[in-house]
Amino acid sequence: MTPLFDPGLQPERTALAWRRTGLALLVASLASAKVLPSVVGPWSVLIGTGGVLGAIALLFRAQRRYRRLHRMLAAGGTPESVANGRLVATIALSVVIVGLVLLIAIVQMHFE
Repeated sequence: MTPLFDPGLQPERTALAWRRTGLALLVASLASAKVLPSVVGPWSVLIGTGGVLGAIALLFRAQRRYRRLHRMLAAGGTPESVANGRLVATIALSVVIVGLVLLIAIVQMHFE
């Protein structure tokens, strides 16, 4: 096992924070699939599925980012060389997609 690079374990804490965010998105997506059918009808399946897929993508990217950062630090690199914004873009894209689907469902319900 490689030694700790940082006495405060910031990379580990950041990875855990992203995991919590991904798990919260996953739980919220599953809950919405249960609660939303009475509100938006069949669109709830699409909203729930989009959220679950976004959460899985976020969890996958967070793990990849942590491994890449760990390897970089073990090789003597700096954390700045790993930051590329993909992780934040993944969650932002997931939220935008789910929001658009929900907006479409609400507009459709309004004009029925």
